[in-house]
Amino acid sequence: MRIRFFTAVLIYFLSFSYVANAKNVVSSESFKIEEVVNELNFPWSVAFISNSRFLVTERSGSLRQVVNFTLGQPIDGLPKDIYVKSQGGLLDVVLHPNYQQNGWLYLSYSAGTDERNTLKVMRAKLKNNQLVDGQVILTVKPFRNTPVHYGGRLAFLKDNSLLITSGDGFDFRENAQRVNNQMGKILRVLDNGEIPRDNPYIGETEKNLAHSVFSIGHRNPQGLVYDPIRNMVFSNEHGPAGGDEINIIRKGDNYGWPVITNGKDYSGALITPFKKYSGMQQPLVDWTPSIAPSSITVYDGIMFPQMRGDLLVTSLKSKELIWLQMQQNKVVGQQSLFADLGYRFRDVKVHPDGSLYLLVDDAQGKILRVTANR
Repeated sequence: MRIRFFTAVLIYFLSFSYVANAKNVVSSESFKIEEVVNELNFPWSVAFISNSRFLVTERSGSLRQVVNFTLGQPIDGLPKDIYVKSQGGLLDVVLHPNYQQNGWLYLSYSAGTDERNTLKVMRAKLKNNQLVDGQVILTVKPFRNTPVHYGGRLAFLKDNSLLITSGDGFDFRENAQRVNNQMGKILRVLDNGEIPRDNPYIGETEKNLAHSVFSIGHRNPQGLVYDPIRNMVFSNEHGPAGGDEINIIRKGDNYGWPVITNGKDYSGALITPFKKYSGMQQPLVDWTPSIAPSSITVYDGIMFPQMRGDLLVTSLKSKELIWLQMQQNKVVGQQSLFADLGYRFRDVKVHPDGSLYLLVDDAQGKILRVTANR
């Protein structure tokens, strides 16, 4: 039976968002944890091709294939302009929903130079350990001169259109509120990069950059997942000093950054006097102090039935996997998993068999497989 917290329920109903501070800590001994592969350099994302085969990105600029727990050589054919610095590099990898029929995989990465760089998204096919038919389907504009806050998470919707998180570039946070600008946004394109005709700002402006915008007012969203059961998109993003969030993403909504936030600047100064503002959405969950949320997924497997429909969030700063327990669309409690391991976790994915795969963010990074401890 799931553990539910009366206090958490009370907090939720007294406020619009769930303020996630107190967490029940669960020992890692409650699970079976094994290393799938190691010797990875800052692994960022994993995508399962089959039960025994998956792809993993390394932020340092390599895409690798793992078959039967054996790490392959770097895949050839990646873009030549990948920009690896600070938070930049090769980021997310996802498969087209019809991958088994069309073979398309999608990658996000930072590209350019110190003076002029941005986030790009490409698609390609994998053939004999090489990417072929590569096509850049999105280049975020404007360019920036900072190697941080790219966002870079990808998620397909039920109509096979693609959502892309785009960060604010840190020094350019005002752009998050400018519609004719692709920074600080969640963007939506078709699977070939064309603009969907039902995006929210088509027809309201003749300026092309607005046409790909799905939602605005984001800082550095690095978690993104579409839940087909709820028909709902969840995203998490890094706040400044405090104000880390989970949001339910809806077309055309404004999520407030930098007009509203529960965080402060790193200097301790106020970024804004507002925590709420008319027309701007409140988060589903707020973490103050910050935990540095780095990915999000919805558990839909069979191995951990007590987790079904719940949210799982990896953390870099607090070094844990957070299990957010849900009742319909509401968060009613949370548990801290694997904090005793001391790892910075970059990504979590649900394997087809229901196990969890956790990516450890480190120069000697690894992938952990979590199964039931029977």
